[in-house]
Amino acid sequence: MKIYKLLFILFFVQSFFAVNAQVHNKKWRNIIESDDKVWFASPEAATIADNVLLYQRNIGGWPKNIQMQNSLSDKEKQELLELKSDPNGCTTDNGATCQEMIFLAKVYKQQPNEKYKDSFLKGLNFLLAAQYENGGWPQFYPLEKGYYTHVTYNDDSMVNILEIFKEIKDKSCFMTIKFSSEIVSKIKTAFDKGIDCILKTQYKQDGVLTSWCAQYDETTLEPAKARAYELPSLSGKESAKIVSLLMSIKNPSKEIINAVESAIAWFEKTKITGIKIESIQNSDGKKDRIVVKDTNAEPLWARFMELDTNKPFFCDRDGIKKETLAEIGYERRNGYAWYTNEPQDVLKKYQKWKNKLK
Repeated sequence: MKIYKLLFILFFVQSFFAVNAQVHNKKWRNIIESDDKVWFASPEAATIADNVLLYQRNIGGWPKNIQMQNSLSDKEKQELLELKSDPNGCTTDNGATCQEMIFLAKVYKQQPNEKYKDSFLKGLNFLLAAQYENGGWPQFYPLEKGYYTHVTYNDDSMVNILEIFKEIKDKSCFMTIKFSSEIVSKIKTAFDKGIDCILKTQYKQDGVLTSWCAQYDETTLEPAKARAYELPSLSGKESAKIVSLLMSIKNPSKEIINAVESAIAWFEKTKITGIKIESIQNSDGKKDRIVVKDTNAEPLWARFMELDTNKPFFCDRDGIKKETLAEIGYERRNGYAWYTNEPQDVLKKYQKWKNKLK
């Protein structure tokens, strides 16, 4: 019997650490996207949520590119406490702030501790304070010099904010936090302003609506440049999430319907067929991305297209446009998403959306 008990204990310990390793080997984004209610009710989820609270600055936002699930030493915890009063570095780039708020909302649903709710509300106030009067959001708040002040659709930054606002105003699935009527009213106003900004920034070619750029000047709302290789252009990637958001709005206005249908027409016009992206081993023994012909490949869209011709282009850190992926250097060729298939999902949903309007 002792042997069986020992084996059982060993099995339990191995299982525990295996599950723990699985969580900690996942990326932060993947953990947030999980719908595992049992896990969000677990002590491990609560421990990670406490990490999230530590990383939040007093202003309400979070810095980016942090794997919140990683264990923190006492020294690291103390350093984070000392950083709380520093507002610099708070952003919605790369999913920051929005991801942390979603995680806390999911934990709160299973473990209704007020500290998670309070942290979420601080994040909400941060997002409300960061919005421009024209309805857009900068990449960082407080504002940082440079392209960070532009109205930012890049990496779905603004869409992520508006999706949270939509959850709150529509009282949707994962949000069990109770909001005051005053907060809900502010959220509705901010959401409507955000959608209005999206409609105003949809790019026109010879008077015809097309899609969206990754960022716009915060004053003129004209297409703007970000990093050296992120030139003013129409975006196959960012436009997809924008259209998905517009299609999710109940009882859409004529302006929203027109925006969606115009973007759908643009997606059809700009899709690239007959190619796919492959990873190979180059002559230096490194992994490399190449474009190969494939008649059976799913459609792709370029990340960057010329504003008035829709012609795809690629760019290195020197800011010089190239016609093909092969023409730019190894680092940017492999370190950036130059093609996307995200509009394909939008096209698949379009007819169902269209039928609901009848």
